[in-house]
Amino acid sequence: MKALLLSDLKQLEVVDFDTPTPGPRDLLVQVRACGICGSDVHGYDGGSGRRIPPLVMGHEAAGVVAEVGSEVTGFRPGDAVTFDSTIFCGTCHFCRQGRVNLCEDRQVLGVSCGDYRRHGAFAEYVAVPQHVSYKLPEGLSFEHAAMIEAVSVAVHAVGRTPVRLGDTAVVVGCGMIGLLTIQAARLAGCTRVVAVDLDATRLARAKALGADVTLNAKDVDVPQAVRDLTDGRGADVAFEVVGTPPTVKTAIDSVRKGGAITLVGNLAPTVEFPLQSVVTRELSLFGTCASSGEYPACIDLLARGAIRVADLITATAPLEEGADWFARLYDGEAGAMKVILDPTR
Repeated sequence: MKALLLSDLKQLEVVDFDTPTPGPRDLLVQVRACGICGSDVHGYDGGSGRRIPPLVMGHEAAGVVAEVGSEVTGFRPGDAVTFDSTIFCGTCHFCRQGRVNLCEDRQVLGVSCGDYRRHGAFAEYVAVPQHVSYKLPEGLSFEHAAMIEAVSVAVHAVGRTPVRLGDTAVVVGCGMIGLLTIQAARLAGCTRVVAVDLDATRLARAKALGADVTLNAKDVDVPQAVRDLTDGRGADVAFEVVGTPPTVKTAIDSVRKGGAITLVGNLAPTVEFPLQSVVTRELSLFGTCASSGEYPACIDLLARGAIRVADLITATAPLEEGADWFARLYDGEAGAMKVILDPTR
């Protein structure tokens, strides 16, 4: 089969690669769409330590079942499917609690971090366990289904947060996950959503996708502007979807006493932390990682149009254009969001 291989740091090439052999409980999926994730772009230069060459990346995908293992039940060749990027064991302490994203033996599709190497879905075929796979409803395109992984991250983050009907939420960072978090927060009951970013184009997208107020951090004092919108109190909840010291501080400073901040972004490994502000205002902080069982709900949300992703897809391209798109995204091409690679093109 053909695959887009990270052969060296920042070196991608389409190569002939062994077609994976599915295990007894695996599906062999013909990949019809696989999104380029920001973590792939940030990782393919070696900076994250989680994309060690040689590696076939890609974990946001959908396709058609080509073959099933001998012990597979509930799937058959021809089924349209998507699958979780987290391959969890199902038997460890955390899996038994239903917190599969914290699995002690988890692997992530398309990731090589030294402890394991699991080739991903920038290829014609990928093998995935049946227990992380889900059938797609008729009418949901493969391109949209490839967005379910990103949607599940946003939905899980909102689910981790003590949102109440009528809350005001601040979303700091209007990249892909931030724009999905805006929509998920609205669905969870937030009746006013404030979007914060440095990019006017992203803020315009945030407005179109449901943000009530947009604030450009280059132009305004964001925490003060949020207090002005909330009778001086601050927002009830904030979602930090970047992961840098200034944006974390903005999120913390924007909530009211007793408010909650959920940390989604993790670009920086460490950040300065305003300890006294958190302690004296009795704030609650939540970390959130990947997703944990939200896939069926997210499939339904996309199928019903409750969460919109069409406007977030910049392009769909063949594997042969993958290296060029990685370079463009790495260089920060203006206006670019999600690029989907289709190995069947």
